[in-house]
Amino acid sequence: MIYKAQFWLSITYFAFYFSWGVFLPYWNAWLISEKEMTVEAASSLIAVGFLVRAVSTFFAYPALSAKYPAGTLLKWFTIITALTAMLFIPASGYIALFIVMILFNFIYPIIMPMADSMGALLMKTDRIHYGKSRSWGSIGYIAAVLFIGIATAIFTDSAILYVLIASTLFMIATAFYYTPPALREHDDLRRLPFRRLFRSKRFVTALIICVLIQGAHAAYYNYGVLYLQHLGVDSIWIGVILNIAVAAEIFFFNVADRFLRHTSVPAMFFGAAIAAVIRWTIMFLFPSVAVYMFAQLFHALTFGLAHYAFIRLLYEEFDSSEIPAAQGVYSSLGMGLSVAILTFGAGYLYEISPHLSFLGMAIIALPAVFISFFLLKGKR
Repeated sequence: MIYKAQFWLSITYFAFYFSWGVFLPYWNAWLISEKEMTVEAASSLIAVGFLVRAVSTFFAYPALSAKYPAGTLLKWFTIITALTAMLFIPASGYIALFIVMILFNFIYPIIMPMADSMGALLMKTDRIHYGKSRSWGSIGYIAAVLFIGIATAIFTDSAILYVLIASTLFMIATAFYYTPPALREHDDLRRLPFRRLFRSKRFVTALIICVLIQGAHAAYYNYGVLYLQHLGVDSIWIGVILNIAVAAEIFFFNVADRFLRHTSVPAMFFGAAIAAVIRWTIMFLFPSVAVYMFAQLFHALTFGLAHYAFIRLLYEEFDSSEIPAAQGVYSSLGMGLSVAILTFGAGYLYEISPHLSFLGMAIIALPAVFISFFLLKGKR
């Protein structure tokens, strides 16, 4: 049973992050090339998507998870995601795309915190290894980026949307393949445990750190492909370069359970914060393809280590019934709202000078170094 739950979680991660590997790095480029949006207009649509994601993961996901089993919600959300993705085909003009982006981003990104909540819950009930399953999400992402690099080189950027739609259909198939027993049940909570969450000083401090570290990825997520195009990199090689980060992430998640078993959460956050400042600083100081490729290795720490530390904190700090709400808050603020707000700022800096946007991200990540240091010092 443990093996089956582990396998199911792995393919669920693979399916979602394959679609995410299409949407996250390439959607800005698709809006510009296929829908003829300006960089400013496309950036505003992306930012609106992150804002909607912040709202839905903060309010809608915790509320629904309190009433319905996670397995049932996963089936619903994958179906609705596929249907809304198809609306991008006829959508034309800023207003139409604005509406579809709101609909799509209200549902689709919820699957990310849902998967992590299921992972944290299965760690408690089935004793699964979170890092091993999460690494398959990274493998899915790397497969998508490689595939899109080849597809766009052959069929132009028009292939991006159709690969995204196909990947959402794959998500439906994995959702209906199997549901672990623990995900067929739910705690019928009359009131969401937000007060309990924010009474936890560890949770609030970790959330602030993640807002800074994860939010500082805004320039990379939304302008990484455009920046590589600016540096003169061909479409196929863009996919290869982006996958360096995911390969590093895969390696990290495969060894994290074993090597970080006795490492404290504050120590992990401290390492992630330092790595974030270094990563974005060298990308600002040395705007070249070689440095960009080297900096990709830091993704294992700036994203992987910070994310792993937060999942560990949820496992240590909260009961199973409280994890979905905590995960929703993290996804909303740490990986949604912060990225949305910083996307606007990064876009402004990118218009001035592409590499200047990375300096802004280094400045944003810097306070996380001091916060995590004092957290680590206090633990000792």
